[in-house]
Amino acid sequence: MNTKDNHINYIEFKANDLEKTKTFYTNAFDWTFTDYGPTYTSFADSGVFGGFEKTDNPITNGALIVLLHKNLEEIKQKIINHGCEISVDIFSFPGGKRFHFLDPSGNELAVWCEVEE
Repeated sequence: MNTKDNHINYIEFKANDLEKTKTFYTNAFDWTFTDYGPTYTSFADSGVFGGFEKTDNPITNGALIVLLHKNLEEIKQKIINHGCEISVDIFSFPGGKRFHFLDPSGNELAVWCEVEE
């Protein structure tokens, strides 16, 4: 896959029931899934990569757009310099790191980078 900084790279949704969600998207759209523990599953064969994160909270706006950038500190500072708020600071997950920010309209997006192990 040809990945570029600042491009939409991943879409993440919330789900109250991962098994029901996987069954639906597999049967209706032929998506395939890879589980990463009991609270996260990623999907493929949808035209874009993405995942579902388990939540027990009511889902109001369940989509998280995830951008790619090779230098999280650099792009984080650029976002702050342009007046936007970091809503979730940099954290690690299997295969990478990411943070979340609020754009000028209050939309939450994330930026991630791959971490080689």
